[in-house]
Amino acid sequence: MAAALGWGALAASSLVIGALVGLARPWPRQAIGLVLGFGAGALISAVSFELAEEGVKIAGGLPVAIGLGVGAITYYLASIRVASMGGGGALALGAFLDGIPEQLVLGIGLAGGAPVSAGLLAAIFVSNLPEAIGGANDMRRQMHGRGRVILNWVGIATACALATVVGYAGADASSHELQGGINGFAAGALLVMLVDSMIPEATEQAGRTTGLVTALGFAVAAGLSLN
Repeated sequence: MAAALGWGALAASSLVIGALVGLARPWPRQAIGLVLGFGAGALISAVSFELAEEGVKIAGGLPVAIGLGVGAITYYLASIRVASMGGGGALALGAFLDGIPEQLVLGIGLAGGAPVSAGLLAAIFVSNLPEAIGGANDMRRQMHGRGRVILNWVGIATACALATVVGYAGADASSHELQGGINGFAAGALLVMLVDSMIPEATEQAGRTTGLVTALGFAVAAGLSLN
């Protein structure tokens, strides 16, 4: 259990690190766009190799497809609610809705006696940083005071770290189908967030070079996942 909490905290710590980096100094629009583009590529890799592919291996296509649909609808409805509140938290919402199931999967794997998936850990860490950097910048424009922004990201990171412990504790009761559905849920939430928020914002701020940086982010994350 202690190991699960430690690995979960390590993976989630990148959310806080990214938020602190994002708030440390004013970031030029183009730099934020490039960071978001790199993160989008890393997240596409995570969807492809660490979530969808692994979910299908564990449970087959149907549980992953069902989870994907539920995750996509959940993010879509939650993002409408966030937008109606006037917040700049789309990336924070995405980090929460994909971080929880990703780290549940990490905890379930640890409980099964498997070695820590370096690919999954790296994918979580690498993709969290740009989300948090961009999200913290968005939230700073909407909130008064950096302290509130940091507290939001600390809260998200804490919830994600605890999800690893929950996955570890509930592994015995988790069927392969449920595990595949969890993977699919994270993939669905990520896909909607990427298309609705992250990629458009990256392109708006960084222009045509966003595609090149996105490809680089995908290549880096895919290399970590496949090693």
